[in-house]
Amino acid sequence: MTEKAKTKVKNKRSWLSYFKKTGNFDLTFFFLVTGLTVVGLIMLFSASAPYAASHRGSSYYFILRQLGFAVFGFVLMMLASRADYHIWQRLVGLVFILTMVMLIGVLFTTAQKGQFHRWLDIGLIRFQPSEIGKFSLILLLSYLIAKNQKRMTDFKYQMFLLMVIGLFCGLVLAENHLSATVLIFLIGLVLMFVGGMSLKLLGGMGILGISGFLMAVFTGLISYASDRIKYWQNPWLDTKDKGFQTIQSLLAIGSGGLMGRGIGQSNQKYLWLPEPQNDFIFSVVCEELGFIGAALIIVGFGLLVWRGFVIALKAPDKFGMLMAIGLVFQVGLQAVLNVLVVTNTIPNTGISLPFFSYGGTSLVMLLVQMGIVLNISRSSKVEKV
Repeated sequence: MTEKAKTKVKNKRSWLSYFKKTGNFDLTFFFLVTGLTVVGLIMLFSASAPYAASHRGSSYYFILRQLGFAVFGFVLMMLASRADYHIWQRLVGLVFILTMVMLIGVLFTTAQKGQFHRWLDIGLIRFQPSEIGKFSLILLLSYLIAKNQKRMTDFKYQMFLLMVIGLFCGLVLAENHLSATVLIFLIGLVLMFVGGMSLKLLGGMGILGISGFLMAVFTGLISYASDRIKYWQNPWLDTKDKGFQTIQSLLAIGSGGLMGRGIGQSNQKYLWLPEPQNDFIFSVVCEELGFIGAALIIVGFGLLVWRGFVIALKAPDKFGMLMAIGLVFQVGLQAVLNVLVVTNTIPNTGISLPFFSYGGTSLVMLLVQMGIVLNISRSSKVEKV
């Protein structure tokens, strides 16, 4: 049978056949995901209770909603772990079209705080299209690179893929969602590198992207980013407003010491640290669990990324390898950037901590993506421990 005929037969594969179990998934990766999620829920409840009681009328407002998202996400994760990851090759076009519709549609919603277009309401469902955009880009690039591996050294094809990344970045940047834009750009470059992109072109695009971003910031084209850099350099310039959150974050981290105050014993979460259940939840983690507890959580993220890369390197094909690398790299990069923000090492980008920060869209998407990695591990030639 010719290669073309084999491809045609493969494309006729029934949808139900994708859900046929082929082997056991990687238990190490599963327990790492589960552990981070459980610890994240515990810390979310601790961090959010005072704010929820004051602003939502119930200390359980955020944790009950997040717990519901977690249960839903785990169900989807287990389903994704059973579905042969090659099913996403057949869905790539549909996912891309839906993502574009959502990323464009959110730009026509009412702006929050006068400039941010990040949330899309569809009936009872409210979500951030940028979270779906991260997954969509990973899926699309993995598919295009794997299918056209021989063309990865072709300059025109490399530029085409960079234009794809630019399309996603441009739409998300139009939402004034700078952190997601940076994430998407870096994820795209990593997949291009793993896929075989020229190092010279990769370095050139990285320098060009960083230069363009810095120029936009310092010339005022991204005004809110300029302010964040200003108060990152010296948050005490405005202790009551724009520097307030960073200052409270540093106070929380410093007061945690080596061992921490204990779970539930944070002082800064009592309406000092603004919205501690979101981007700055790691500050509360540091205050309550101390340096040792915070370090263990960082190690947990590191182990998750390491195990994901092991699964990726043992994947049976290029598509599976790229998908696994892209999905776990997203988690690792997002965690690193969040920690750097709350410690004021880099300017506040408004980036959440995976599995910890409150947000249904983020948690559900993360768990689904981890389910895909688990399915890849079923076929990976890696020792299951």
